[in-house]
Amino acid sequence: MSGLVLKLNPKERVLVNGAVIENGDRRSRLSILTPNANILRLRDAIRPDEVNTPVRRVCYIAQLVLSGDVTPDDARLQILRGIEQLSQVFRDEDSRTHLDAATSALDQDDFYRTLKALRNLLPREARLLAAQRA
Repeated sequence: MSGLVLKLNPKERVLVNGAVIENGDRRSRLSILTPNANILRLRDAIRPDEVNTPVRRVCYIAQLVLSGDVTPDDARLQILRGIEQLSQVFRDEDSRTHLDAATSALDQDDFYRTLKALRNLLPREARLLAAQRA
């Protein structure tokens, strides 16, 4: 059986289809069997005041779909434009692989995988911005 497996720490919170769920006092493991469920681990969530870079902006739009704050139709074009802009900067093969994965997931309306692929670019972006400041 395939699907998403969440391993939650004590008191960790997760957003599932718009509902915030908090784990109990012990570690737990949940198997999400429903396909296309919108799930966001709140410890991984980007807060509105943290949307201060191009990659974070595109990730945040995908995250808004998972939280139920934006419809997939409203977000899709913005995310595609963001990926296109990012592809002008991230030209190495590994980054291209992540951007292609994000685009492919978006084509399948899989915003969780879209966000996951885009988040892989955050460390690269941080290094580029740090090098630019130096």
